[in-house]
Amino acid sequence: MLKFNEVKYLRFLPLLLLTLAIAAFVVKGEDDRFISYTADPKQEAIGMYWKDDRGKPYGSIANLLTGLSKQKKNVVFAMNGGMYMQDQTPLGLYIERGQTLQLLNTKNANGNFYLKPNGVFYLTDSNTAVVCKTEDFKPNKHIRYATQSGPMLVVDGAIHPAFKQGSTNVNVRNGVGVLPDGKVVFAMSKTAVNFYDFALYFKTLGCKNALYLDGFVSRMYLPEKNWVEKDGNFGVMIAVTR
Repeated sequence: MLKFNEVKYLRFLPLLLLTLAIAAFVVKGEDDRFISYTADPKQEAIGMYWKDDRGKPYGSIANLLTGLSKQKKNVVFAMNGGMYMQDQTPLGLYIERGQTLQLLNTKNANGNFYLKPNGVFYLTDSNTAVVCKTEDFKPNKHIRYATQSGPMLVVDGAIHPAFKQGSTNVNVRNGVGVLPDGKVVFAMSKTAVNFYDFALYFKTLGCKNALYLDGFVSRMYLPEKNWVEKDGNFGVMIAVTR
């Protein structure tokens, strides 16, 4: 016969199991509203691309795939990589293969890009990935790729202070964050979400710093997860190739 305390324990067992399941869900950062790809810059080739060999912006993921295929590069992941002007020129800093093609933008204006702090995602020639606030960015000869956008989603482990839980400002969004082990998380929402929930996703994964790249126009190419979008009319794009 079960003792009283054993019966009491069994009554609460389903609740306990549910709580543990929810906790595991949160720890792993699993959320079906988002699709993500985690890349190890020490093991995988992460690059940024703007123009083809004719000097014309690639524009779409389809064009990027074609261009990189000619270079014998197999694209395993790609997505748009930062805000741009009408002529597809990057709105902020852009460095490609060590060359600065667009200068750091420190202006004050309206729009998501200018919601301070905004930030920079960059990769060094030693294959180190960094997301930092624009004000903390220090140019140096070892930066191989860089793109500037805004706002920051997560800043030093905290969600951007301007974001409000339950906000009705929703959109499809994409961004990038760096994990404590140095790996890079690229993520996009499958449906419209607000800034707070998108930032929370990166924070839950463990990113101390994460950067918003763009919204509404966002596209991702990730065939290993059966997510293949090849359209778009972008400025900078980010791709992982093998």
